[in-house]
Amino acid sequence: MPTYEYVCNRCGKRLEVVQSFSDKPLTTHADCDGQLERVIHSRGVIFKGSGFYSTDSKPKKTDSKAKAPSKEGASSDTSED
Repeated sequence: MPTYEYVCNRCGKRLEVVQSFSDKPLTTHADCDGQLERVIHSRGVIFKGSGFYSTDSKPKKTDSKAKAPSKEGASSDTSED
C-alpha cells in the first residue's frame, strides 16, 4: 500500500499515512481540526535491467560479408605493376 504525505493548513504539521488506493483522502487533522492537503512529490524513474532501450530489442546482425573481406577478394583487388 502506498504512503501519502499530508500537510495541515492550520498548524503546518506534516504527517505520513499508509492508505489503500481506494481509501478516500484525509480532510481534517486530528490534533488541531485544521484542513489537510495531500502533498504531491515528483519522483525520478530509474530503469534497471535489459529491455528498456531501443538497442535491447533489435536483433544482432550476423552478416559474414560485413565482418572481413575474403582472401580471394583481397588478392584480386590489389594489383601491383
